[in-house]
This record gives sequence, structure tokens and C-alpha cells, in this order.
Amino acid sequence: MSVQSQAIKTGATAEPLVRKSESLWQDAFRRLRRNRAAMTGLVVIIVVLLMAIFAPLVTPKPPDVQVLKDQNVVPPWIVRLFPTMKPYARISFEYPMGADYVGRDLYSRIVYGARISLTVAFLGPLLSLMIGVLFGSVAGYVGGRTDNIMMRAVDVLYAIPTLLFIILLMTFFRGTLAKPVPGSFSYYMSQLDNQIGGMLFIVLGIGLTAWETMARLTRGQVLSVRRKEYIEAARTVGADDSRIMFKHILPNIVGPLIVAESLAIPAYIAFEATLSFIGLGVNPPTPSWGAMIADGSQTLRSYPNQALFPALALAIVMFAFNFLGDGLRDALDPRMRGTS
Repeated sequence: MSVQSQAIKTGATAEPLVRKSESLWQDAFRRLRRNRAAMTGLVVIIVVLLMAIFAPLVTPKPPDVQVLKDQNVVPPWIVRLFPTMKPYARISFEYPMGADYVGRDLYSRIVYGARISLTVAFLGPLLSLMIGVLFGSVAGYVGGRTDNIMMRAVDVLYAIPTLLFIILLMTFFRGTLAKPVPGSFSYYMSQLDNQIGGMLFIVLGIGLTAWETMARLTRGQVLSVRRKEYIEAARTVGADDSRIMFKHILPNIVGPLIVAESLAIPAYIAFEATLSFIGLGVNPPTPSWGAMIADGSQTLRSYPNQALFPALALAIVMFAFNFLGDGLRDALDPRMRGTS
């Protein structure tokens, strides 16, 4: 008699296979890991972030030290890359990517400049999320006349060009706080801005102009889920509005919000670079890729490395965030759940 027949005769039954269910976030992370472009972007962002954090350890010189005798010097590999520089190039092995017009190390300034772009990349979305999610949640959940008034305010802000609005804000901040009264609130704000190299008003300017899209998206998501069965059930058992919002609504709409902000990060970086390019960015000599591109553009024909290398660093970081944002969008798409 076979083993199977003995099992049937004795009444023994095989235990059913139990397959562990996967949460939405686990499934999204699994699909994100299989997206090569997104993972490449994530690796690039992590590498740049580590270089920015440990900049003093990976750079040969401070970014603001000027050595006038080394103006516009270049290493030999740059001369081979740009042969037109050979007749007038001054060769130096002390600068991996050359020196700028006042003898500052270009490589060190690019590495330190990553701190500015990454600060905007992380603080800009954070401020946008805080304002936009709060504004959109109230408008979508309360509804009625309140929703109508709040959304019309967003429409008015949408009518103003974002970059122009940021330029006006930066001009107002810098002009109003140029000579603040000691001991006043504006004085301490100005001191804080100076201590962090002029980053405070850039982050505020971007955050105060980038939340409208997030507010609209949050409102639409809240409107789509506030009449769901589980929301009505929570309201039936006596849950108050704050518990419904923070316990039931926001956790179910956070995926699209994260995706939207991750896709908007390259635009925030571009805004900062544009402000620095036109002279409304960080305070000199704090290095910024936009300011370096502006300085290098004046000698583009003679020393193209001074503009092209910061521009290349800016492009690489923006592409990395774009790839990661596209990967997050695909990973958090509920229609893709359970697929490979």
C-alpha cells in the first residue's frame, strides 16, 4: 500500500499551504527594487548625499579659499578633453577639475554646491507638503463654501508665474531685511539666513509658491475617499473629524502625494539654480551650481570646464530624482499591485 493510501486510510490530511500576504508598501518596495532606472537614480542620490555630508573629507581644498596665482589653471586631462585650450592653458596638478577665475578649486565647489541643491530637494517638498496637505485636506473635508473660497485663492496664486513670484519674494525678503533693527524678529531671521549662507529665504520662497499643486491634489484625494464605506463606518461608531482625517483618510492618500512631490523635486532644484544664476540665490562665497554656471558662462569659450562641470552635476542630480520619481509612481500605482 502506498504512503498516500495509508494517509487516506488513517484519515490524515495534508496541511494547506499558507501564503503570507504582502502589504501595499512591501509590494511597492519589491516593484521599486526591480526598476533599474529608479534604483540607479536612488544610488546616485545616495552617493551625492554622502559626498555632500562628508565634503571636508572628499575635497582637497576649502571651497572659498582664493589662490590668485592659480587663476583658471587646469589639469592635463581637461586640455586633452578640450584641445582648443592648449595654446593658452596653464597646467596644474593640484586641482582635479581646475580652478575658477579667482583660483578656487572647482571640484571642491561642486561638491559643496551639492549641499545647496539637496537642501532645496528635501526641505522644499517638506514645506510644500506641510502647507499643501493641510490646506487641501481642510478644503476637501469641509467642502461647501469653505472649499470654494479656498480653491479660488489657489486659482489666483496659480495665475501668477511661479518663477516670477519667487523672484519677487526673494527681492522682498532681501530688501526688507537688508538693515533690520537689532533685537527684532527680522534681525534674527536675517542672522539665521546669513549663518546658513542665504538658504533660508530660498527654501521659504520655493515652499510658499510650490504648495498649490499639492493642495489641489490633496483636495481631490480627500473628496474621492471621504464618502467611502470605511469612512462612514468610522463616523457611525463615533470617530471625530480629526481621527477620521489622520487615522483613515491621510494614510490612504499618502502614496499619490509622495509621488507628486518626488516628481516635483527637479523643478525645485531648477528654481534654486535659476535664482543663483541671476544673483538672488545663496550669499557669496557659498558655492551653488547655478552661481557657478553663471560665473563660468562668462568664460565659456576660453575655459568651458568652469560652466560645463557644474551644469553636468546639476543635470545628473535632476535626472536621478526624475528616475526615482517615475519609479515611485509605478511602484505605488494600485493597479500594478501583485504584478512583477
